[in-house]
Amino acid sequence: MSRSRRSAIPEPTVRGRGRDRHGRGVRSSATGPFLPPLRTRIDLFDMTVASTVEYLRGVWPDELAGAVFETAAGPHSVVADVGVERWKVSPASRRVVFYRLPIQRLSRLHYNDELHQRMIIETCVFRGIAELLGKDPWELAPDRFRHF
Repeated sequence: MSRSRRSAIPEPTVRGRGRDRHGRGVRSSATGPFLPPLRTRIDLFDMTVASTVEYLRGVWPDELAGAVFETAAGPHSVVADVGVERWKVSPASRRVVFYRLPIQRLSRLHYNDELHQRMIIETCVFRGIAELLGKDPWELAPDRFRHF
């Protein structure tokens, strides 16, 4: 009987940076090279906050001239008797930080669609900026809600 010339010790597999999965080639983006990238919840949140802040800067240009608006994933700690903050206002530095995860995940939506998600984000931005300015949120854009 003839014996195989293969050795009993298997050769090590070479795994480099361009390693593919099951010989199918290196993975590409999910949308391909000719389509725009998918919109994510982070993109929707950042875009909604930016557009709402831009609108309010147009309505209150003098009051919001030096204010800084930022987004973050979440707060570092939980405030006693309040819970998880949706935003944080620093009047001394004229800065408002909006926390994405508490706004998106802890808010109760009537319908879970893009319109209602945008509405809850805009509501939080209005309330955060109203707290910075010391006003009621309904005072920030009174003509926007009058349709008569």
